[in-house]
Amino acid sequence: MSEPLREVRLTAIRYSGHLVNIFEFTPVDGLPLNHLGPGTHVDLEVQEGCMRQYSLVEMREDAYVFAVQREPKSRGGSMHLHERARVGDLFKAGAVRNLFPLDETAAHSVMIAGGIGITPMLPMIDRLQSRGASWEMHYAWRTGQMPFGQQLRRYPGKVTLAHRDAPGYRRLEIERLVGDAPAGATFYCCGPQAMLESFQLATAQLPESRVHIEHFSAAAPVAADGGFIVTLARQGRDIPVAPGQTILEALLDQGVDAPHSCQQGICGACETAVISGIPDHRDGVLSPSERAANKTMMICCSGSVGARLVLDR
Repeated sequence: MSEPLREVRLTAIRYSGHLVNIFEFTPVDGLPLNHLGPGTHVDLEVQEGCMRQYSLVEMREDAYVFAVQREPKSRGGSMHLHERARVGDLFKAGAVRNLFPLDETAAHSVMIAGGIGITPMLPMIDRLQSRGASWEMHYAWRTGQMPFGQQLRRYPGKVTLAHRDAPGYRRLEIERLVGDAPAGATFYCCGPQAMLESFQLATAQLPESRVHIEHFSAAAPVAADGGFIVTLARQGRDIPVAPGQTILEALLDQGVDAPHSCQQGICGACETAVISGIPDHRDGVLSPSERAANKTMMICCSGSVGARLVLDR
């Protein structure tokens, strides 16, 4: 079944930095909201049929608070919030998920962020600092007033800022940051695709348990070649996936109620167990070992290597 939506009201909009505003939404029913700790993101129906995911920058029970960067080439989410949303407007919030959890037991934590990718890490450093844990952050921003500057400057000596407009700017050397980290450190990265690729190369030899990455956009083009059959084991149905279709689109066309949200393979809403067959993984959620195991897949973006996939639906 699709997850129910909950009505929330936009109660505040605050400027944070160049092209970035912070939006605060409170529940209309007045009941507490839930989160899953630092790294949580929430689904928000920005406008009808336009569901987007945003990382919470504050862990609160009375409001969902997240930052949105204005993207002229957006798919409709950021531009709507920046140009049309007004305090008092009603929206609908969906599920919260945490695909980027904080390991509070790590000996040392290294946060590497670029642009709006810093948002899931802000609650992380607050939590680590409150626990007296060992951590460091490296944050790169391209131009204009840096978002969250006031918050980051509360941690002198722990946060390195690489601001392209600043005198003496030096690009973050991710390979060096990983190599110089204390033994046993845990690493986190969220930012533009080039940064994520550099991070993955730099951490490729480390245990997966010590490497955490979050994508804000599609990690790869969706698999839409089609030409295979999806069998829904519990329903006893065969669904053909035609060329130009994703698995999700084929299921929805046949009236199958398949939970989904981002349709880019980054939110985890459509994760589905695989009984047999080999998925063509295109998501940004599963780890390399999870992909190799082929026990689950994201049906919004991933396809099939063979002629048939059997799913636990």
